[in-house]
Amino acid sequence: MNLARIEALQLLPALYGTVTVPEAVWTEVVVDGEGRGGADAVRTAAWVDRQAVANRDLVRALRRDLDAGEAEAIALAIEMESALLLLDERQGRATAEHFELSCIGLIGVLIEAKENAHIEAVQPYLEALREEAGFWISDQLYRRVLRDEGELP
Repeated sequence: MNLARIEALQLLPALYGTVTVPEAVWTEVVVDGEGRGGADAVRTAAWVDRQAVANRDLVRALRRDLDAGEAEAIALAIEMESALLLLDERQGRATAEHFELSCIGLIGVLIEAKENAHIEAVQPYLEALREEAGFWISDQLYRRVLRDEGELP
C-alpha cells in the first residue's frame, strides 16, 4: 500500500514479476482498504496472485505474535519455499528470519529498484514515503541509506 500511495507500485512487478499475496493481505489491502490509495490498483493488477495458505495451524501459532497478514505471509512463504518475503515490521522480520526466510523491506525494494535502473535515486521515494504515506523512517536509517547509495554530498 505504501508503494501505491507514492505511485511506485509498478516497481514490484518490474523487479519480481508476479507477487503472491495471502488472503489476509488481500483482505487488508483490497477489501478493508477499499477507497484508499492503491486498493483498486492492487485489485486489478494482473501481476498480483492471491493464494490461500494451506497450513492453518502454523498461521494460528504465528497469530500469537503477529497480525493476520504477516502470519499468513510467513506461512505462505514457507509453503512456497523459494519466496522472497516483503516485510517491514520488526517482529514479522524476526519471525521470518527464525524460519530462515529471505526478507526484504520497502527500503530494500527501493535500493534494488535503483540498482536495476528502475529509478534514478532513492531519496525522492524515501521523502514521499515519509510525507505522503506516513511511513516511519528514522533519521539515522534515512541518512545511512542515502550515504550508502551515494546520494548524500
